Amino acid sequence: MGRGKFKGKPTGRRQFSTPEEISGGTSTRPRTFKREQAEQEEEVTEEEEEEVSGEESDEDSQQRRKGTQGIIEIENPNLVKPMNLKAKSVDVEKTTELSRREREELERQKAHERYMKLQEQGKTEQARKDLERLKLIREQRAEAARKREEEKAAKEQKKAEARK
Repeated sequence: MGRGKFKGKPTGRRQFSTPEEISGGTSTRPRTFKREQAEQEEEVTEEEEEEVSGEESDEDSQQRRKGTQGIIEIENPNLVKPMNLKAKSVDVEKTTELSRREREELERQKAHERYMKLQEQGKTEQARKDLERLKLIREQRAEAARKREEEKAAKEQKKAEARK
């Protein structure tokens, strides 16, 4: 039978079971998941039985360790153990210490706010330069407006003289 333009994967096509096949138990799908789950449950019950047996379980657990785990019994100093805090022992008033980056970021923000306040008041050098520039621009605009007014007045006088 032709498969069309595209070839399938070498592992085969996906097979879906119908509800009738599932209920009838004739599905071709492997049932490994249930087997693995059952094996895990058996292991858990075996471990519980070993814990009850006492000293024998200690010897078995030492034998089961892989590699150097059984030989070396040193705790890892870099391992961070999770600390379980109870609601009673938590200090609400205690403030958490900020990291260096967070602290520097806060300092930067505060310095920027201070600078902006000073700039609004005109106390920084940049603000002074800006104010001087603005003053010059206002003077230039005022002069330009005066010249325009004078030119307008001159034109009106010429028109008035031409009419006479």
